[in-house]
Amino acid sequence: MDAGDALSIAMICDFFHPNVGGVENHIYMLSANLIKRGHKSPPGSRWNTLALTVPESILHPLPDPGVVRHATQFPHISTIPAHDRPARTYQPDTLTRKPFVPGTRGDLARAPTGCREYLDQQAAGSDDEKRGRSYLRVPYRVWCLTLEPEVVSFHVDRRENTVLRSKLPPDHVYVIPNAIVADQFKPAEVPPPVDTITIVVVSRLAYRKGIDLLVATAPRICAAFPNVQFVVGGDGPKLIDLLQMREKHFLQDRIEVLGPIRHRDVRNVLVQGSIFLNTSLTESFGIAILEAACAGLYVVSTRVGGVPEILPEDMISFANPTEEDVFRALSEAIEIVRQGKHDPHRAHERIKGFYDWAQVAERTEVVYRNVMAMQQQDLWTRIERTMGLGLFSGPIFTIILIVDCLFFMFLEWWMPREGIDYVDRHWDERRFREVTQ
Repeated sequence: MDAGDALSIAMICDFFHPNVGGVENHIYMLSANLIKRGHKSPPGSRWNTLALTVPESILHPLPDPGVVRHATQFPHISTIPAHDRPARTYQPDTLTRKPFVPGTRGDLARAPTGCREYLDQQAAGSDDEKRGRSYLRVPYRVWCLTLEPEVVSFHVDRRENTVLRSKLPPDHVYVIPNAIVADQFKPAEVPPPVDTITIVVVSRLAYRKGIDLLVATAPRICAAFPNVQFVVGGDGPKLIDLLQMREKHFLQDRIEVLGPIRHRDVRNVLVQGSIFLNTSLTESFGIAILEAACAGLYVVSTRVGGVPEILPEDMISFANPTEEDVFRALSEAIEIVRQGKHDPHRAHERIKGFYDWAQVAERTEVVYRNVMAMQQQDLWTRIERTMGLGLFSGPIFTIILIVDCLFFMFLEWWMPREGIDYVDRHWDERRFREVTQ
């Protein structure tokens, strides 16, 4: 393929509709911007104004766990990418939620194309690892990565972790950050008053998000600063703990709990405050931090994962994931805002220049081109690399790999390629806009 040729890129993800989160938003926005660059992003049947498609398999969403869902979707996985003759199979995914899927689904999706690239968004130290359920997932994750020609991570720390675990050449693991649509997170035209400082928390109320730190720190901040109040948005198992803390300390008028918030309403919640608090115990990239900074809030966050790489030092205060240090960082941030040292509109302009989906799509396209220029791995090479995982893991995952290939051969016989209605490349964005405007 020539360097200037357009690519057909299959976006594959475990959890899309109706469970839309950071990974799914990444898929959507990256696909839209790749389409703007002249590429095609199959598969699917639900078209939006940018010719962005959603996989047909979401028409019948099945409940978790992922193993059950994907065990029933092999026919979809084997045919959807083939409909559009993809030159590349791109697989953004969270590794922590896929106990058996990466190899099976990935090998099936790779079989018609011969190459693919993986987006590694897993946050080190996840709930599964902390609870001891990673005895199989960790080596399985390593196996999946060893079969990938190229890997993309969201931050440098995760890239180093990936290189060490998978033993991939460092120059085959890229760092491409996430991005946001800055115009959707403009600061309030009238800044919040400094005589009453509002701290905003928008997060899933779960253990991994450090809600225990919030529960322990909020009463101390309210006692130390009478002019400070909290606005908390989100839902999760720790909501009860938050409400009990509010009742215990009689802070109903100081801590407002909003409950679940739709993404389109996040900006309206953020602009109510001057400080954004993130207490996560693990974090891959922290898109909520980026959205808050773009909306003009000063950020206080625990120093975990890729968070230190997101913002300049003058826009964020860091704390260790302890009650004392979170209290210290919040006190520091309150003084910064009170003294007018943080300019919301300047912060917005800086974020707008730092994180742009067009730049992310351009950098990702470079990875695609590199993969297309690489020689495809044959089955024997993949078996050799799998056997090299160890005396115990190697044979187990080799059996899984061979079963995958045999199953794909069965699918080739059951649903031969000759019977698939291929979609020829016909998308013209300029023509579409002329017709629809």
